[in-house]
Amino acid sequence: MPDHAISAHPGVQTQLDRLAALSPGRDVLGLERITALLDRLGSPHHRLPPVFHVAGTNGKGSTCAFLRAAIEASGHVAHVYTSPHLVRFNERIRLAGRLIADEALADYLARVLDIAEGINASFFEVTTAAAFLAFAETPADACVIEVGLGGRLDATNVLPAPAVCGIAALGIDHEAFLLAPEEGTPDIPLERIAFEKAGIAKQGVPLVIQKYAIGMMGAIAGQAMRAGAYVKARGEDWDAALYQGRLHYRDVDGKLNLPVPRLPGAHQADNAALAVAMIRHQSALSIPDSALSAAMGWAEWPARMQRLADGPLVALLGTDEPVWLDGGHNPDAGAALARHVAAMGGKVHLIIGMLSNKQPGALLGPLEAHLASVTALPVPGHEWHDVDAFQQCLTSGIEVQAAADVHAAMALLAEREPAPVLIAGSLYLAGEVLRANGQEPD
Repeated sequence: MPDHAISAHPGVQTQLDRLAALSPGRDVLGLERITALLDRLGSPHHRLPPVFHVAGTNGKGSTCAFLRAAIEASGHVAHVYTSPHLVRFNERIRLAGRLIADEALADYLARVLDIAEGINASFFEVTTAAAFLAFAETPADACVIEVGLGGRLDATNVLPAPAVCGIAALGIDHEAFLLAPEEGTPDIPLERIAFEKAGIAKQGVPLVIQKYAIGMMGAIAGQAMRAGAYVKARGEDWDAALYQGRLHYRDVDGKLNLPVPRLPGAHQADNAALAVAMIRHQSALSIPDSALSAAMGWAEWPARMQRLADGPLVALLGTDEPVWLDGGHNPDAGAALARHVAAMGGKVHLIIGMLSNKQPGALLGPLEAHLASVTALPVPGHEWHDVDAFQQCLTSGIEVQAAADVHAAMALLAEREPAPVLIAGSLYLAGEVLRANGQEPD
């Protein structure tokens, strides 16, 4: 089933079963099918409250979390659309501040699927249409919408006039979709990634971006020029830095002295800064500086360097060592994880599960110097890398062990020398971990 989507609610599961039966469009990027769907629904994407649209390879979900936190801290109500989900499909659609209720989710999915005959829409396109329909019919002050894949041809890119667009960190991911040669796209892979992400640029809309390599900046600038968007670049139009235990932000409107984000990892300061810059470069919604400060502590984004609470899974370890969870699976995520582990000192036991279309070395390479052991797992409901794939990436002599699931992996580690545990490699695996530990997102 696409994205391993299951539900305990019979009505939702009925619609998820219908989603799973969809074909040929499911793996073909393009805007034709989502446009046809939305036309049949009365174009709900034209009736949304102000939209904050976020693309990127890494950090776009965290940026959305900071945006939501700031909007809500200012007293406004936000709709939020993100993907994938970790435990429940409902996590994809936050309706007026709360996860969409099962009954409403079943109804919106059914309404879209009932009119989708002949369009060959994909799983993500139907979900996007359902979210936009729900957002159009439910009062709120803003929408925070995360790009699913790429940007230029992503289903969310039918949005006609966002209040602001943003691009988080860029790197290599989803190679099968975004690196395939196409006429008119750059030849250099990272520049092609930047080109695709910047495809969300819209006429007259600020496009707020991080710092990237020169070629990538050129690709983004070209897309913005073609669209008639205004690029607001870090280091030129805005900037931010961590020092003396604070996040210092500046732009033409002044400086902010903000708390360091509560979300673990130095990279979260970059995501928080991008959210602040997006808010400061739009005029559709008034958000005071006090709300930006509050957002640093309010933002929550599960399975991104999340320390697991005491629960049934953690208890299997039998020690007080921390257990960390991260869904990262590409080289930039591996580098961020390595920085976090290095800052902890010592070594960690790694439990890893990765989809077969990801590169095992992306995580193992940066982390290898910090590893006490490696345990490989299946990723339920998906094709995944086996022990040999991980073993081939290691040069330090560590022998990768196999476990049937995360419970078995934790039991194996209980017999080893105590050390912190890092569970990583897939957001789908992360969902299984949160469910097993009784920490479903709410």
